[in-house]
Amino acid sequence: MFDVSLGVVSALECGLEGIPFARDAGVPVAAGVVFGVLAGAVLVVRRRWPIAVVLVSVAITPAQMGFLLGIVGLYTLAAAELPRRIIASLAGMSLVGTLIVTFVKTRQDMVRGDLDLGDWFVPFAAITMSLGFTAPPVLLGLYVGARRRLMESLRERADSLERELQLLAERAEERAEWARNEERTRIAREMHDVVAHRVSLMVVHAAALQAVARKDPEKAVRNAALVGDMGRQALTELREMLGVLRSGGNERRVPAASVPLAAVGAAAAAAASRVADDEGPSLAEIEELVGQSAAAGMVVDLSVEGNPRSYAPEVEQTAYRVVQEALTNVHKHAAGAKTYVRLAHRVSEIAMQVENEPPGEEAASSARLPSGGNGLVGMKERVAALGGVFVSGPTDAGGFRVSAVIPSS
Repeated sequence: MFDVSLGVVSALECGLEGIPFARDAGVPVAAGVVFGVLAGAVLVVRRRWPIAVVLVSVAITPAQMGFLLGIVGLYTLAAAELPRRIIASLAGMSLVGTLIVTFVKTRQDMVRGDLDLGDWFVPFAAITMSLGFTAPPVLLGLYVGARRRLMESLRERADSLERELQLLAERAEERAEWARNEERTRIAREMHDVVAHRVSLMVVHAAALQAVARKDPEKAVRNAALVGDMGRQALTELREMLGVLRSGGNERRVPAASVPLAAVGAAAAAAASRVADDEGPSLAEIEELVGQSAAAGMVVDLSVEGNPRSYAPEVEQTAYRVVQEALTNVHKHAAGAKTYVRLAHRVSEIAMQVENEPPGEEAASSARLPSGGNGLVGMKERVAALGGVFVSGPTDAGGFRVSAVIPSS
């Protein structure tokens, strides 16, 4: 509608200016009016064909019509997405055309006596008029075009950033979900290692207590004391682990809806890391671990090769947990079988192996320990997380063997 309105105004202007043009040219007035209306109406298509509009305005400049057509056409041309050389060429043509027409018109007026000024006024008027009708619309069009392109570029950049932020948010949510799953698995594995071994020993001792309660009261009393010690140790380890998890998650209480997903994974990772590093067992406790199984009635042979040395906390904890879980499995599935625990300190790695002989029929466990099937999976995950190798399976003699090799760094 705006372009149509400009076209109507331009057509009316050129139509009125066509009247003196027709008189000067000696043609019918109606022809001059029609010519001016047609020429001025070209402004309607200025957005689609700005070059054509400027060429028409240059063509009718000698007829001294189309001032609005020329100004708006130059502005539209400069603001359009066109090569600068085309804009400069057409603007130069319009400048030169206006300069010549103004120079001739002013000279004629001075000759006829309509203007009584010095000769200097002719070039001054020609230059001033040509620059006044050409430079402002061109400069304004260049500015508006550059600003429009800048806004489009900023809009595209904002859209691109919005898409990137959306992708980042989706990836962050995926990473947070993955972190939560990993931490749930890790905490479950830690709880399993802590609870399964202690409770398994408690069940074994309870079964032994039931068997000897009437025959050997003194041994029953010792077994009852061992059950109490194991229970207290299990409770202590559980309290320590839950305390670390609670302190890691409640250091800063905020509404759950306002906690970023990444912060959930970070808090869980920090808590589990403290469980592993600060509260985890070490290789120095292997002998005590073996002694607990021996006290429960297992025949255990511990052998250590190489020079013992300290390792990273996660390495020592993983090695301890592998031996612990392997002994727990012996209590569950091969009670009474002789078990060999071998620990080897090598140059760049530590190796451990727990192997039990096949249990005799008379040594079958009366404890009826349940098995969740997660022990071997948890051991393999622990060892693989440190870049080690884990192998487990039955032996040719009918027993079972668990082996693991963990890099020392």
